[in-house]
Amino acid sequence: MKLTKRVKSIKVDKAKEYSLAEAVKILKNVSKVKFDESLDCAIRLGVDPRHADQMVRGTVSLPHGTGKQVSVLVIAKGALAEDALKAGAEYAGFEEYIEKIKGGWADIDVIIATPDTMAEVGKLGRTLGPKGLMPNPKSGTVTADVAKAVKEVKAGKIEFRVEKAGIIHSTLGKLSFTEEQLVDNTKAFLQTIIKLRPASAKGTYVKSLFLSSTMGPGLKINKDETVFVTK
Repeated sequence: MKLTKRVKSIKVDKAKEYSLAEAVKILKNVSKVKFDESLDCAIRLGVDPRHADQMVRGTVSLPHGTGKQVSVLVIAKGALAEDALKAGAEYAGFEEYIEKIKGGWADIDVIIATPDTMAEVGKLGRTLGPKGLMPNPKSGTVTADVAKAVKEVKAGKIEFRVEKAGIIHSTLGKLSFTEEQLVDNTKAFLQTIIKLRPASAKGTYVKSLFLSSTMGPGLKINKDETVFVTK
């Protein structure tokens, strides 16, 4: 692939390991594009997701949010649908949205459902599952307290799950955030990952960590400098 002038102009030492603060500062400084890039994180874990007892998944509320406008659909009936709309959900209802999803509609980022609607929502698994939109009790998206769930998602609550290769990818904010805000978000994410270490995971848990921006380079983070300790 031919390198563009922009890519050639980015001068970083990709062999070096950086502190969180250094990496964030560099990524902000080398950003020359005309849109607000995201800060992305890729963390490789010493787990085998093929085993259920080594699956790492969960949620974390980023202290400074994601910087992204999140579109939320709440599948609920009656008064709970009204509560969801008052809390800030873009869409809320039951049968009409079940039918829209069956018809191929998926113009949302997060779906929250009440327990009494899951019998119907569950039938949409083949449609919603591959898109990462299937509500799940473990991620807090199947709940009767829809107002609280909507507010948490809008405030910056994100869901993550380890992939087959043992890697977790996540977006932790926008480069327009301050360096301190991006470091805070990254630390909150990493601390949550560490707390979720499976008891059956042996050896080194966190094998590597990279920070990158949407159009920028990937920078390896020095494990000894970060908020976690590996064994």
